[in-house]
Amino acid sequence: MSLEACAALVERGDPERFVTARGPAAARLMPLYAFNLEIARAPWVTAEPLIAEMRLTWWDEALEEIAAGRPPRAHEVVIPLAGVIRDAALPMGPFHEMIAARRWDVAAQPFADEAALWAHLEASAGNLMWLAARALGAPEAARDVVRDFGTGAGLAAWLRAVPALVARGRAPLPEGVDPAALARAGLGRIARARGGRRMVPAAALPAMLAGAGAGSMLRRVLRDPDAVARDGLDRSEFARRSGLLARAISGRW
Repeated sequence: MSLEACAALVERGDPERFVTARGPAAARLMPLYAFNLEIARAPWVTAEPLIAEMRLTWWDEALEEIAAGRPPRAHEVVIPLAGVIRDAALPMGPFHEMIAARRWDVAAQPFADEAALWAHLEASAGNLMWLAARALGAPEAARDVVRDFGTGAGLAAWLRAVPALVARGRAPLPEGVDPAALARAGLGRIARARGGRRMVPAAALPAMLAGAGAGSMLRRVLRDPDAVARDGLDRSEFARRSGLLARAISGRW
């Protein structure tokens, strides 16, 4: 029930965020990223929707107890997460929105339209990056900038995951939506966020680096939209880590 347990979960399940959260930032970011993994995998560890829903409800209730000041549940992620929430005075709304977004995975229903997909990405990836940046000292005024960047980065990760989601019987993209058009909109969000870069303090850089490779991935979709369906967006581990290192050194996301 420690930071080390959270780090081990993130290293296995989210290696890119594990790399960006190293150093002093790890104590605040690893519990957040481990929480994200816990709720993201809840719908996939069972074939029973009711059991998956119960897992997500368990997390909703654990967060409500933390918000009420009650002792956190004896769980390897809940205890360090409660410490981060308390020490950084994190808002609880984004956590519950992240959980609600994961209920899409349980329901296995297609998105009604493009707006529904964007809402899902904002609630999941956008909120996660905002909580991470906030935990590292980003002011409330930076919320829209961080969420824009996180949502754009979330789209890149989502498009990369399309073949895996299809293989699991999901419809990850709304019917008739062009991946290139989505990529163009995602790049617009990233550009808008970078236009407000000055609002995000340097201390929050480790949180922002989690989306550092999104722009290049979305530009690949613009050049070759069919790469989304044929599982052609993955980069080598070396390329991912090299790109993150270059961004970290430059101090720019």
